[in-house]
Amino acid sequence: MTRDQKPNAVAGSTQEEMKVRYTAKAHTSGGRRGGVSRNDDGRLDVKFSAPGGMAPGTNPEQLFAAGWSACFISAMALVAHRMNVTIPADAAIDAEIDLCNSGDVYFLRARLNVSLPGLAREVAQAIVDTTHAETCAYSNATRGNVDTTLNVL
Repeated sequence: MTRDQKPNAVAGSTQEEMKVRYTAKAHTSGGRRGGVSRNDDGRLDVKFSAPGGMAPGTNPEQLFAAGWSACFISAMALVAHRMNVTIPADAAIDAEIDLCNSGDVYFLRARLNVSLPGLAREVAQAIVDTTHAETCAYSNATRGNVDTTLNVL
């Protein structure tokens, strides 16, 4: 973005000006087969391995699943608060990220299996739907790019 450009507002946002809340920084080398990634504060230091392989390490899809599900749970708490509902302490998400390909084109597909024990199904569904449609940064980033299925358990 040049100095003269103004940031685009997120669809549906009532904010006139975007505020950067946090910037994650990571240095990665070597890619998914034997690569490494470290962030600037030293809290993350991972080795990469290919999905399904026996080499030590994780893969980008596992990190994506963990990040999206953590963000989604926090976003659900915001949505629930606006609805005057309390998210159960044992709320959980089993995120499944598929690495797919069609010929030489690779893409992701996602399933978020959301557990909100103790909430009426309609309330849980409303929280999940609103979170995905409006609040979760990962959902906003992937909308239209990643086929996503939401399952309320």
